[in-house]
Amino acid sequence: MAHYRSIVLNTIWALALLMAGDAAIRSAQAHGGHGGGGEELPAGEVRTTPIITIEGHGGFENNLDGRPQHYAIDGQFGVVLEWGLPNNGSFAIEASMGPSLVWGEAEHFYGRVHVEEHHEEDHHDDVQSGHANHGDSHGSGAPFRRTDIKGFLEARYQPNERLAFSVAWMPYYVTGDEGEDFGTGLKNEVGAEVIYAFGDGDVNFALGDGLEDMVDGIFVSVENRTGWESDGTFIGNYTDPWLGFGLNVDLLNITLSGGPRFYNPGSYSGLSQRTDWGGEIELEYPVAENVVLFAHWEPVYSTEAGNGWGVGFQHHVGTGLTLSF
Repeated sequence: MAHYRSIVLNTIWALALLMAGDAAIRSAQAHGGHGGGGEELPAGEVRTTPIITIEGHGGFENNLDGRPQHYAIDGQFGVVLEWGLPNNGSFAIEASMGPSLVWGEAEHFYGRVHVEEHHEEDHHDDVQSGHANHGDSHGSGAPFRRTDIKGFLEARYQPNERLAFSVAWMPYYVTGDEGEDFGTGLKNEVGAEVIYAFGDGDVNFALGDGLEDMVDGIFVSVENRTGWESDGTFIGNYTDPWLGFGLNVDLLNITLSGGPRFYNPGSYSGLSQRTDWGGEIELEYPVAENVVLFAHWEPVYSTEAGNGWGVGFQHHVGTGLTLSF
């Protein structure tokens, strides 16, 4: 019960923080990062925007035995360089880095399993019941561990208002091995995404838009991500072909997306390919010209059990703010 209360309280806190009322970004782009400006940049012009992002977030692996949790507070300091292109297009590079205060495990790639040297019969009952045996190392909850270093580097190309491409690298340096299976070192995650918006993304019910205008907020995205642990172990790769919808309620921007997750686990896990299902709710609200509050919740349901893995939900929730200068 305490575990579920923690999820509910984190979600309520994030929602309450933001429900005071649109992020200065278009709905088709809200599926991505929080950095950068919001105003269209005329062709041939260049804009440099320093940014600071502070986020508190948590992960809840409910499909694993012991229901492990991890929490972190990230401080990211970076810059967005943006070039205006014809047809209201743009090209942007975003780079940031900063500390991550870690409680419990360090943030890790989706689908990671803890491979343990137990006899087959030790896991049989857990797998049959749909939960993976995660060991006893998480029985003490999520104590404070250390301060890690987290980075983000992304290139985004938007040839017009409806189509956008991006590639990203997300390095994460683990500064100590307290409670970590893979030890000190650099985790790596890379991703690529394509977004296509069917309309202009300008759906605002507060300005009189109705159900007939909802098509303007519909978009599709295809995102692929691959992750490695700190010792170089290939954790896995997944592809999310998701359908999404973005709308505004006065200044509050709401983005909903979801669909299948085609997951290919690394060979270390002994697991086979599977199709999971996930979604995300994102909220953004500008409280000042250069300050945007945000929150997000991403539940993913795993459909198959195996050694070290179980059927059920994993959740990631977070809230924070971005300041641009």
